[in-house]
Amino acid sequence: MRTPVYELHIRPMFRATDRDHMGVAFDLWTYEDVVAHADQILDRLGADMPPVSLGGPWPQEWIDLFRRWKDSGLKRLEFGTAQFTVTRSASEVTVKATGTFPAAGFTGWLQLESETDTAKTYVLYFEPPDAPTAGTAEEFEFKEQYSPSDNRAVFIHDSTGITQP
Repeated sequence: MRTPVYELHIRPMFRATDRDHMGVAFDLWTYEDVVAHADQILDRLGADMPPVSLGGPWPQEWIDLFRRWKDSGLKRLEFGTAQFTVTRSASEVTVKATGTFPAAGFTGWLQLESETDTAKTYVLYFEPPDAPTAGTAEEFEFKEQYSPSDNRAVFIHDSTGITQP
């Protein structure tokens, strides 16, 4: 069974309204805050949160997933490092990341993180293995493509921050 990961499995369960209502105490969209308050969150989820007036409690399988994430080590993704290019042609725009994973057993991908009327931001994620893996770190090449009629600026979110290639 796959180990749950904060960015993929836990963070998406917290709605904007949940975050807003808990904002006085801590931020449900911040990994560090969720880790620091994981026991408190589990206690509330098992009791009465979210209230019926705001969509009702989580299904038991969500609570079980949160507990499994906590009990399996609070796994999260890492921001990757790569060389990035953006190529615009008549048929497509291609965002490409090339590089080498930090160690054997890592996986990764490039994905759309956010978009506005003027910009698209892609994030490079690396997922470490659950246990150290023997061997050599592999090279990677990830591509994301979209319509050439989309002329928004492209930004990359990686281990160095957010930059424009």
